[in-house]
Amino acid sequence: MTWPGFPNQQSTLFLILVLSLLFCSISLPTHAAEIRGTVLDPDGYPVPTVRIVVTGVKPGISETYTDTNGHFTLTNLPAGTYKLRVVLHGFTAKPVTITVAAEDKRDLSLKLQITALSESLVVSAAQTGLPLSEASSTITIISGAELDARQSRTVDNALAFVPGLSITRNGGLHSLTSLFTRGGESDFMLVLLDGVRINAFGGSLDLSQVPVVDVDRIEIVRGPQSALFGSDSIGGVIQIVSRQSTQERIEGLLEGGSQGTVRARAIASGNIGPWSLNLRLEDTRSNGYTGLAASTGQQVSNDDGTARHLGFGAGWRSSSGVELRGTGQLSWTERGFPGPYGSNPIGAYTSVDRISRGINTRHQFGLQWTQPWSAFTNKLRQRTALTLIDFDSTFTSPFGTSDNKSKRTSVRSQIDAVLTNTLDLSTGFEVQRESARSTFITDSNFQQVPVQRWLVGYFGELRVSPTNRLSIAAGVRVEQIRRDALVSNPSPFAPRPFFNTETVISVNPKVSLAYLLSRNTSSNQTKLRISTGIGIRPPDAFEIAFTDNPGLKPERSRSLDIGIQQTFAGGTGSIDATMFVNSYDDLIVTVGNSFRDASQFRTDNISNARSNGFELAIGIRPLASINLRTSYTWLNTKIIAIDGTNSEVPPPYKVGEALIRRPRNQGSVSLTYTHQRLSGFFETVFRGKVRDIEPSLGTFGGVFMANGYRTMSIGGAIQLAPWAQVLARIENLSNTTYEQAFGFPAPGRTAMVGIRVITSR
Repeated sequence: MTWPGFPNQQSTLFLILVLSLLFCSISLPTHAAEIRGTVLDPDGYPVPTVRIVVTGVKPGISETYTDTNGHFTLTNLPAGTYKLRVVLHGFTAKPVTITVAAEDKRDLSLKLQITALSESLVVSAAQTGLPLSEASSTITIISGAELDARQSRTVDNALAFVPGLSITRNGGLHSLTSLFTRGGESDFMLVLLDGVRINAFGGSLDLSQVPVVDVDRIEIVRGPQSALFGSDSIGGVIQIVSRQSTQERIEGLLEGGSQGTVRARAIASGNIGPWSLNLRLEDTRSNGYTGLAASTGQQVSNDDGTARHLGFGAGWRSSSGVELRGTGQLSWTERGFPGPYGSNPIGAYTSVDRISRGINTRHQFGLQWTQPWSAFTNKLRQRTALTLIDFDSTFTSPFGTSDNKSKRTSVRSQIDAVLTNTLDLSTGFEVQRESARSTFITDSNFQQVPVQRWLVGYFGELRVSPTNRLSIAAGVRVEQIRRDALVSNPSPFAPRPFFNTETVISVNPKVSLAYLLSRNTSSNQTKLRISTGIGIRPPDAFEIAFTDNPGLKPERSRSLDIGIQQTFAGGTGSIDATMFVNSYDDLIVTVGNSFRDASQFRTDNISNARSNGFELAIGIRPLASINLRTSYTWLNTKIIAIDGTNSEVPPPYKVGEALIRRPRNQGSVSLTYTHQRLSGFFETVFRGKVRDIEPSLGTFGGVFMANGYRTMSIGGAIQLAPWAQVLARIENLSNTTYEQAFGFPAPGRTAMVGIRVITSR
């Protein structure tokens, strides 16, 4: 099958690599041991899709997952001693240490117990991996089991229940979706997929294009993380971790429902000797809907969409712990843009929505190499990753067609060292090259000219635990960002002055600590967190080149958050409260140059803005089968000063006003049930009133107060056989009329039903 927009050369090269690995592996003789086992819940029933982490005497970590019957198999193990640990949010099993000889076959039974919700592994906060209870940043983990129980389709669906995050979707399925973190901009959050950044040029990312396919967990780290990750992470980091099973497994999903929506998904994984292979494929289509815009009272349509996603990977692991893994992500989306323009009070853009369409393609390839150093008895490890990303965006409207292309090549190398029992260090460097082209970035002859940017960063983080109660982390990243010169364009239609080569050097420090105020048992504890840091995001190519503002300055942030977490009931309950204060200098916004000419925009800096707020998250697992989460966020944003914006027409940014699309109040409740053959969920989300802009007027002063809303969703699944599951859900159960973005109505009541088939051995 051929998909539009998928590259030929890059795909061919990657397939050659995979096939080469396969042919090499077939000829490798093995005399390895095998460990098989079953994971049972506290009631003695098998538990599917549980992660098994295996640590050997030799350096390196491996992992696998249980199948639908709770079974797992570890193959190709050289003779030695291994420790097996079960990782499932809210549960634990006593680690098992086992010694095997060559060609041994051993069987185990691991029984889970309810334990502290705070003991799950986390890897984003400190690249070496540590229990959540020891992390000094504000972190939320959404497990793969929870994603499956809630039937989450895309990352934005999953993140809607995380405190401090505000999701804004311009319509229904596949619509442009933005993420605002603690009052920051939508490009302040770095998103990683298996450690590889997937943000587009300048840090932006449409979360509706990131499907939840075969995900082990999603880790959300809030607060500035620039000390380790650079300029794209001044608001935090989202780490999406895929399942890396070596078991032979095939999974299929087919579902359909309202608005002509159909989704098909296929997953395959397996291993040949030391090689592991996996393939993920998903296709979703929707006819869209005709809905009533609450803001205008008018019917809008043209919200159809198609999304296709292909993910694949191949990995090799030696007996000494050396790992080599190649990954690829190919995605293609096409969607119609719904019609807020028809409600334009001045009637300038009537019926624009009838033909406006957008097509996005993303091609991403990565190669990661992990090398533990045996001479240092598993206390030193280096990791190097190469990433290639192409992102194309085409938009067609009555005004014509625009095309934007961006590319990024990056190399990141990191060394993790355990210096003492209480001290460890991560240090390394990162190099990125970005280039972009657009129909809006041309020379005097209307020929596209490239915009290029280089980034070189050096980083280090030291973590120390002087006592069993105190953990301190201090890090810094020194970054040099250079934008190449850009030719001028004297055209009266899109004038742009000459841009000289510009270099920005930033120093981004961060300090955080976690202190256990009390510990009654290993699972009941009170923990205090304090974190502060500085971040910087230079303007990207499009922000500079689309407008005539060579004086555009980098955005800078200073952040402080203080949190306290209390676990109770043997760790099965947790209350987490966080207060935060963020200061943004030179926040980049877009304002109109002229009311008479809608094609003229100017990107400029707000000299100062502030955000402060409060986050509350409560998690309770009263029974092994029930998981309850609730969250609430209070947010206050304020523009302190305006610097340099054009005063001809009042922009939507005024001193003393709140930033747009940042709700003051929002919250959620999520309840999931999983037991034996049954699973189900109920969830509700509410959001208060929020300042927004009328899309037809936009930056020309059309500022309105959008109404708040509350929605509910419900669903469930039943296991008909070990290999077959039927699932169903109803979204927006109360058929609420609402808008996340002013002028773009969200879908009404939506029902979906499907079947899921899994085979494994």
